[in-house]
Amino acid sequence: MNQTITIAHLTDMHLGPIAGFTPRYWNLKRGLGYVNWVRKRSHAHQREALDRVVADMAAQTPDHIAVGGDLCNIGLPQEHIDALAWLETLGPPERVTVVPGNHDIYSRIGRDPGTRRWAAYMASDAQGAAIASPDADFPFVRVVGGVALVGVNSAVRTPPAMAWGSVGREQLARLAAVLDRAGAAGLFRVVLIHHPPLPGLASSARGLRDADALRAVLTRRGAELVIHGHNHINTLAWLPGASGACPIVGAPSASLGRRYKHEPLARYNLYRIDVTTRGIELIGRGLAEPAGATVEIERRKLA
Repeated sequence: MNQTITIAHLTDMHLGPIAGFTPRYWNLKRGLGYVNWVRKRSHAHQREALDRVVADMAAQTPDHIAVGGDLCNIGLPQEHIDALAWLETLGPPERVTVVPGNHDIYSRIGRDPGTRRWAAYMASDAQGAAIASPDADFPFVRVVGGVALVGVNSAVRTPPAMAWGSVGREQLARLAAVLDRAGAAGLFRVVLIHHPPLPGLASSARGLRDADALRAVLTRRGAELVIHGHNHINTLAWLPGASGACPIVGAPSASLGRRYKHEPLARYNLYRIDVTTRGIELIGRGLAEPAGATVEIERRKLA
């Protein structure tokens, strides 16, 4: 009998309003980010739109929810606190996984724990702990049925006007080992990361600095699916690898309630994974109109 696991992926929520922007956290990068939020993003990223999308997602009863980062806007402690409260409305840590985005790890916060407040949502479960490296936070592994959800951190603090990411040499080495162990265990490997994982999927100011190295790891070690955010658009790329061609899927923002640049309205993706046949059905659901209901936008087989 085939076993089907459904993973929901939503990303780039940019939760507002921004709170706690006190002089202690003032700097050029945050100042520019705050102005951008007030003038532009705050009008486009709407909690009401996000709530409609999340309600629709809950009605689809996914087995697990993967959150792809950028819950915050300028990486303030109060934003991290508010984001944790929002994560708790999605579900308990055993049903929800999150990785940070560049807006979450944005600029200096001193000794504040920052995104470590979300640690329960960014840790291996009991089965995943046997696959992940015990001496590091990332990558971590959640095992859902026959699916290994591998959380990778690409978020680092960057200079003003920059939004690039980096996985880092040590995390890449650990990821290679994790993919090997998960593959040997016969698990369907889904890699969750914020930044697009391949060269050319984002500009140098916004892309992954070590995308070539990550591509090499994915090619040599193998993965069955990679899901990311960051670009706020729907994309699909393919990467030849050890276990066949791997789909690389980027999801739009889950909170865009009005037209903004070239970005589509709020959306999330469902992945129905047949663990036995390795088949993937992608179902994109979201807003077709700003004031409309959440509907099916697309449905395709990733083969």
